Amino acid sequence: MNTLKINIAGENAVIIYFSDKPSSEIAGKLLVAQHTIREYCQAMIIDLVPSYTSILVIFDLFYCDHFQLISRLRQCLAHIPNSEKTRSKVIKLPVYYGIDGAPDLIALSRRAQLSVEEVVNIHQNQEYRVYAIGFAPGFAYLGDVDERISTPRLNTPRLKVPRGSVAIADRQTAVYPNVSPGGWHLIGLCPTKMFDLNTEPNMPVNVGDRVKFYAVNKKEFMVLGGSV
Repeated sequence: MNTLKINIAGENAVIIYFSDKPSSEIAGKLLVAQHTIREYCQAMIIDLVPSYTSILVIFDLFYCDHFQLISRLRQCLAHIPNSEKTRSKVIKLPVYYGIDGAPDLIALSRRAQLSVEEVVNIHQNQEYRVYAIGFAPGFAYLGDVDERISTPRLNTPRLKVPRGSVAIADRQTAVYPNVSPGGWHLIGLCPTKMFDLNTEPNMPVNVGDRVKFYAVNKKEFMVLGGSV
């Protein structure tokens, strides 16, 4: 943690920078750091907001000030373990890769000079790290997509992307948690709810977790709650 930087980020917030570049290793450290901060600074903390290389810490002004919090954060993060194995989860998400639910799959396969089956196999054989959650609640940015199927964002974003759409943009993949505009290439549908206010926790994944997709047929997809 020698590269740790902590800056004031508002009246009752500080931001901790763990690196200048996102990586799977940094995402793992963010995951461990969140648990460590909650454990050792629980009374001070209102919320933690992790991103690619940082954690925004929102704290209770009635309990401490910036300098007291920063001192406590440096103490509790000074010796956190490099391994996140005890904290990191592997979440398996089903995907229906049928053409009727994947409007960009054929075009992506042609651009990559691969068959549709090859694109699907490459996508589901990779294990992805949750680098950040943003854009919309439950929208998890997952990396890194195999270079063979990496593709730039659409020139013209769609106005309406269906909930559960599995998509690729550059070297990231994601599942749209709700109907929304979007400029990513749609290659399948996932029936798993990525954000649900009626459950605890609200999201099945957290920054630092790992995600593995696996293919299901249309019947299995519908049984799991999906719709095309």
